[in-house]
Amino acid sequence: MTGDIGIGIHDLSFATTEFVLPHTALAEYNGTDIGKYHVGIGQQSMSVPAADEDIVTMGATAAAPLIARHGADRIRTVVFATESSIDQAKSAGVYVHSLLGLPPATRVVELKQACYGATAALQFAIGLVHRDPAQQVLVIASDVSKYDLDSPGEATQGAAAVAMLVGADPALVRIEGPSGLFTADVMDFWRPNYRDTALVDGQESITAYLQAVEGTWKDYTEQGGRSFDGFGAFCYHQPFTKMAYKAHRHLLNFCGYVTDEAQIARAIGRTTAYNRVVGNSYTASVYLALAALLDEAEDLSGQSIGFLSYGSGSVAEFFAGTVVPGYREHLRTEAHREAIERRRPVDYAGYRELHERTCPADGGEHSTPAQTTGPFRLAGIRDHKRIYERRPEGRTVA
Repeated sequence: MTGDIGIGIHDLSFATTEFVLPHTALAEYNGTDIGKYHVGIGQQSMSVPAADEDIVTMGATAAAPLIARHGADRIRTVVFATESSIDQAKSAGVYVHSLLGLPPATRVVELKQACYGATAALQFAIGLVHRDPAQQVLVIASDVSKYDLDSPGEATQGAAAVAMLVGADPALVRIEGPSGLFTADVMDFWRPNYRDTALVDGQESITAYLQAVEGTWKDYTEQGGRSFDGFGAFCYHQPFTKMAYKAHRHLLNFCGYVTDEAQIARAIGRTTAYNRVVGNSYTASVYLALAALLDEAEDLSGQSIGFLSYGSGSVAEFFAGTVVPGYREHLRTEAHREAIERRRPVDYAGYRELHERTCPADGGEHSTPAQTTGPFRLAGIRDHKRIYERRPEGRTVA
């Protein structure tokens, strides 16, 4: 366990983009049977960032409600997890720190390990709170998944940010120990510095993911973790929602259980509600699954949730959390659903134009088209510096 005190997720909020591309539009463009998307990978639509949205604007939008509700006096650390970083040196979290007006007496860092980074951030946060239970840590996971146009990965794109306030005596989920860990050097997915889009070996990625499921569970049990029957639900990283089903089925078989589709649906079905319409949000994905589970399920008080966090390349972790009684009073269900429903549909031509936008690299002054209706926007670039602003009419709900 985390020691004498319970430590975990005290509050959680997520944000996504201004636009959404339905998979029906993608299927119509490329002549694909829509069943390949709706059934084959379990996706219905994908979030598409506006020209003035990126990981910073989404991260700030996700975190602002936490600050509005709880204040910032106890926050001494911000950990920003992403694999779509905007700078090789400066943490994206520093921009968020400024946009939110957080205290200067704050450490801010960025963590990277593919889609696993947010779990590393969460564990980092737990360690800091354990050392000083009076402080809270703001963990932000924000990503834009981007693949080449007309590539197999195009249908799995997406974008979202999840912000979590980590502290003692949490109101939502108490994180337990131990963790099951697994690392293997594989080239299933990667993005060299000179590329804007990721490279992926689809079959290798599935194989590596399932290998990590086995490896983390084996280590988790060896470290004295809960039995399989001790979990009420499971949250998996979801590069596409059918992968969660594939992973849970694999874990059932690995543990010697008969595969029962109804049992699988009960264990993970509610966790796919947001990922199915947002797409792959990389580091945010497993915690977007948690948000969906908490928002969609009936009372989970006292139940244990298993988390499988996977990051290509690869690093993975399996850990457990217990849902705190009374958690439903602290949920943001209405705001989460509004974040999804407010997205404006874009046709394939409009999506393609946004996809092909690149960041000017000449050091000149470039303003960004005003498209987002969210509270924060990327206003432009000047002298190689990104300029962010809060929209005057932007609204933050506590």
